[in-house]
Amino acid sequence: MTTRLALSLRFVRARLFATPLDAVITLACCWTLARLLEPLARWLVIDATFRGATRADCTGAGACWVFIRARLGQFMYDFYPVDQRWRVDLIAVGVILCAIAAGMALALPPLVLFILYGAIGLPLVETRDWGGLMLTLFIAVYAGLLAAPLGIVLALGRQSRLPAIRTLAVLFIEFWRGVPIIAVIFLASLILPLIVPAGIGIDRLARAVIGLALVIAAYMAEAVRGGLQAIPKGQYEAATALGLRYPAMTVLIVLPQALRIALPAMTNEFIALLKNTSLVLIVSILDLLGVAQAALADPAWVGMTMEAYVFAGAIYWLLCFTLSRASLRLERRAAMRR
Repeated sequence: MTTRLALSLRFVRARLFATPLDAVITLACCWTLARLLEPLARWLVIDATFRGATRADCTGAGACWVFIRARLGQFMYDFYPVDQRWRVDLIAVGVILCAIAAGMALALPPLVLFILYGAIGLPLVETRDWGGLMLTLFIAVYAGLLAAPLGIVLALGRQSRLPAIRTLAVLFIEFWRGVPIIAVIFLASLILPLIVPAGIGIDRLARAVIGLALVIAAYMAEAVRGGLQAIPKGQYEAATALGLRYPAMTVLIVLPQALRIALPAMTNEFIALLKNTSLVLIVSILDLLGVAQAALADPAWVGMTMEAYVFAGAIYWLLCFTLSRASLRLERRAAMRR
């Protein structure tokens, strides 16, 4: 214990108090943080109200977390039937199990659709009743599942020696990168039903997922292209010398290295996708942020703006931070295998 304390003190002294100037800067930062964090801590915890059932119970000067407690079901599930919410909870458990046993991940996406929408004896729950955090995660995951492979194909197409394929890939990437995401979601809701054959309907949630996936795929393609360009030419020459054809060389040698290099940039795009799910509100799809805004319209909870947005923002931050940590862990594993 004494040794650990001595090492910690030595680390603090070397990093924060190595010189008089470092000491002054450290103390100034600590004073600034204390001045900023003290009123924030009072509002969040010390003067906050945690117990109660109505707004009348919020008598303190701090946050009224009773509002979040009363509306927690709506924040998580929105209008998903109360007696069917166990299906969402079951999917959450399945995702955790998939994180432990990655082999289940391939079967999970179609299974999630069956469980949420209804099949095999389960009552149907229309997507108009989906909302809250479950919908935010659904859009982010399924748009990401569409965007990642499409982005890889586009990146390979942009590096192709065939002019037609390269031109098509460039046009696709530059078009979707140049259009605002809000416009894409809005147009996807209007244009996709006109493109598909008559008699085939496309759910509005599916339209939003497809629109987001197309945009993120374009950005993902540029991230993967950066990884492809970073691979030394000697890797291609060595693969050719071994007699590998283009498909085998790409799958076995090029892509694994390119994806490892592009992992930080791809993670950044996934995080951007997660936050951009809030834009589906413009087509009347209530994700986590949309539910927060809808909850504020309740006359019984008018004025709870800070609490609603702090709660929603904390969930977004936690999800993005988790993605960032997972990416760093994958990077370390990849570095150890080299």
